[in-house]
Amino acid sequence: MKRAIIMVIDSMGIGAMPDCEKFGDSKTCNTLKNLCAFNRGISVPNLEKMGLGNIQEFEGISKVERPIAMYGTMMEKSAGKDTTTGHWEIAGEISQKPFATFPDGFGPEIIDKFIKETNCGGVLANCPASGTAIIAELNDEHHKTKFPIVYTSADSVFQIAVDTDLIPLETLYDWCRIARKILTEDGWHVARVIARPYKIIDGKPVRISKDRRDFSMEPEHTVLNEIKDKGGKVVAIGKIEDIFAKSGITHAIHTGSNKEGLELTLKAVNNTLDLEKISYSDLKLSKQFENYLIFTNLVDTDMLFGHRRDAKGYGKAIEEIDSYLPIIMKNMTQEDILIITADHGCDPTAAGTDHTREYVPILVYGEKITPKNLGMIDGFDYISNLVRDWIF
Repeated sequence: MKRAIIMVIDSMGIGAMPDCEKFGDSKTCNTLKNLCAFNRGISVPNLEKMGLGNIQEFEGISKVERPIAMYGTMMEKSAGKDTTTGHWEIAGEISQKPFATFPDGFGPEIIDKFIKETNCGGVLANCPASGTAIIAELNDEHHKTKFPIVYTSADSVFQIAVDTDLIPLETLYDWCRIARKILTEDGWHVARVIARPYKIIDGKPVRISKDRRDFSMEPEHTVLNEIKDKGGKVVAIGKIEDIFAKSGITHAIHTGSNKEGLELTLKAVNNTLDLEKISYSDLKLSKQFENYLIFTNLVDTDMLFGHRRDAKGYGKAIEEIDSYLPIIMKNMTQEDILIITADHGCDPTAAGTDHTREYVPILVYGEKITPKNLGMIDGFDYISNLVRDWIF
């Protein structure tokens, strides 16, 4: 039985791409390098052993003479710097057409239809904003009117925030499904509708990460579909299920933190994760094809630290991920490969709160993998080809 394990450290970019300025980013953007400099180095001995410090100079991450993994840099082919674009390309789908963005908020042709079909009465905000800031600013008005807080960012997102002690969580999800239908049927080409539930805790609005859901456009066809169509398992941990709109997924479980995602990944690797409990009801597995993919997104680096420009917290999050690598590797068989990468940048030292258009690292480990420098790779889809070659 062969398995591929992909772990995406969300937003851990490693340098501005040549076209970064077209995406509103500075050529000095480098998420990992800049947060390492800010922290005067971070302690990631296991990523270091894999060859992360051999890719380029990162303060506190040394170059090693004999790395245990293949290592390199990947350049994105797709036109974007968002989660959906990055993950889809990792899975083999190139997005030539950029997803739509709304720097002035959503037009009446979208908002009026959303209000009518949801019967929500109205919306608040309707502008690009930091989620934590706009929720804090409009919480009182939200409680007075019961109108949802609708906002966007530099990415292609339609975000809906509500206090779930005021508006039930399932109502929020229903409103998101309606928004997804409107945006898809009317051809707006918006990557994600995101449910942003929050509660008042100690007098302040706090987002509830475990109940966040992304309602994405569906990719046409990826290596995930190929595995599922052959009767293999695709185990989605974190927001992977949402990013791919369930396409090509056979088992899925959401997470409330990176720690939970890492623990679940370990359970999936050592075969203690209850797959029957998280399987789709229409599952059709093949007894002749037992190879499968474990696909994990570790979102805290992006959501909690990148967007909030918290370089110290970002560094600690990477150190936490690093601490799990030895036990994950120990539980791998000689028929497994582990791929560690990212989907875009979100430089915590840059201006603004948005993603940054960056190269990403790739590290590939396994008993049957010969360590080497992969150099510069054109396209995140290198990973889908690697998975395909390994599993099939």
